[in-house]
This record gives sequence, C-alpha cells and structure tokens, in this order.
Amino acid sequence: MPGLASEAEALWYDPLRWPAWIDGFGHVVKLEGEWPVQGARVVWDSKPGGRGRVAERVTAYEARAGQTLAVEDEQLTGTQRVTFAPGQDEVEVALELTYELKSSNVFTPLTDALFIRRALRDSLRRNLTRFARELRADRELA
Repeated sequence: MPGLASEAEALWYDPLRWPAWIDGFGHVVKLEGEWPVQGARVVWDSKPGGRGRVAERVTAYEARAGQTLAVEDEQLTGTQRVTFAPGQDEVEVALELTYELKSSNVFTPLTDALFIRRALRDSLRRNLTRFARELRADRELA
C-alpha cells in the first residue's frame, strides 16, 4: 500500500475511522485502556446481520510492527494479527485470523472448510482493500 508505516498505523488504530474499512462494523460500545497498547479492550457491535457483538483485547503491541488481539464474537474465539512492514514509500500490511468455532457438530469441519473459512478470508480481504483505499485518500488530501 502507498504510505509510511506510521501513516498506516495511525489509520489502523483510530477507532473513529473503523466504520470506513472494517467489514460489517457498526459502532464502538466500549473502549477500555490505552488503545492500541497491550491490555486495552474494545467492544463493538456489527451492523444488523453481521457478527453481533465483538470483543477484542490487545495481547501484544509493538509500534511500527503490529498488534495481536484476542477476539471473540457470537460464533468464534481467536487471535487476529496485523503487521506493518515498511518499504521505501509504501507499507505492506498483513492481516491474519486464527480461530475456533464455539459450537460444533458432525458437520462443522465441512461447513468450516467450505463456507466459514472462505467467508472470513473474503472479509479480511475486503478490510485490507478498503483500508488501502482510505490510506490512499488520506495521502491525496495531505
């Protein structure tokens, strides 16, 4: 993505900007601690038909490198990592989610492999695409 790691981080960690690029984001319900540092916690609600209430707690944070979150929503618990790798005049932003489904049955492995995993991967991709668009727009306005 175009820009500096510091610019990408400023946008990524700004809760006021999340509605522009987080897939299904509704609004922040509660923000505790000093976001984005370790120990901070955010609870947010998705738009209708989305993930419901989502809780995220920062488990690791390193400026200019990234952040790790413990995430939980109505369907899953997991770990989300974002990393920033600075380049000359660009930054590589990587987003990863590992998760476990809260409920399971005999069909869960198949459902996860065919539907859930793909839907989550597509959602993460949409987040990064929208984030890149926001980052570009910020640079054009500067």
